[in-house]
Amino acid sequence: MDTRPHRSRLIFTALILGVVVIGFLSLRYGAISIAWSEITNSFYSLMGSGDTLTLNERIFLDIRLPRAIACFLVGGSLAVSGVLMQGLFRNPIVEPGLIGTSSGAAFGAALYFVLGATFRIHLNEWTLPLAACAGGVLSTGLVFLLSRSRISGKSSVFSLLLTGIAVNALFLSGVGFLSYIARDPQARSITFWNLGTLSGSNWASVIALLVSFLVCLFWALRQAGNLNALMMGEDEAMLIGVDVRRLKRTVMGINVILVAVATSFTGVIAFVGLIVPHLLRLLHGSDNRYLITGSALLGGILLSAADLIARLTLAPSELPIGIVTSLVGVPVFVVLLRKSQYSF
Repeated sequence: MDTRPHRSRLIFTALILGVVVIGFLSLRYGAISIAWSEITNSFYSLMGSGDTLTLNERIFLDIRLPRAIACFLVGGSLAVSGVLMQGLFRNPIVEPGLIGTSSGAAFGAALYFVLGATFRIHLNEWTLPLAACAGGVLSTGLVFLLSRSRISGKSSVFSLLLTGIAVNALFLSGVGFLSYIARDPQARSITFWNLGTLSGSNWASVIALLVSFLVCLFWALRQAGNLNALMMGEDEAMLIGVDVRRLKRTVMGINVILVAVATSFTGVIAFVGLIVPHLLRLLHGSDNRYLITGSALLGGILLSAADLIARLTLAPSELPIGIVTSLVGVPVFVVLLRKSQYSF
């Protein structure tokens, strides 16, 4: 008897329960603890009923709630991106920023911090996210362009991998140079942004993250079958009718949108896209249809838990969330590598 459908239902039920639990905790606790009665009254006010909002209720609606939603969407985006990159490269230790998207976004943000302060460039609240997103798109496009063979005009997975490493180093050196020439406030902004933060979350960023997440999740699920075929190798996948060249472009396009948009609002957050697919593979195998959907949930749960730790550890101050994900992610990843027996 095949127990896989039953196991899948159990896993997804547990993930949904995890979303509910961590969601309630994220809304309830932080620098200021908000009572359930205040949370309830805040939701009533959104529906046009309820009493006049108190200070805590305004904090909940304007800061705590959009932050919690943005955190879940960013975690889900990075985790789904990790599944796609690991499927494309057929390598379980690949992470979403390997093809330069994260380092390019960091360079775009650093360039804005330095030049924006020098030339007084600040159009509106979208200036920094747009600069970071443009940097991520630029670096990824550069990887794809440089990895193309002069003979065939195609990009192999191996050349994409090596070119991504080189472009990452290039843009990170650019970030280092900008940090070196920046004044103290600018350098601190660059450092803080590169460590990741959700403190700037608002409803505008939630809408942008939600649109990119839903569109890319739908798009990614349509590629799951082809990614499963690619696990056998490029030649075998082409023999059964998979357009491997188109699949590479599509997956990289999804990846750059997910990572660039998420990173542009929160800064660089490591290990989510690397660890989440590992955990799910250990639970239920390497079917990308299951991995993509499960990662969308588990990535949001883990990043929300990390954000909760970041808010409570030094309350009322908060740790950069990238520090928490790295501190937790490194030992977890090492343990998973030592225990995992699967091959990709």
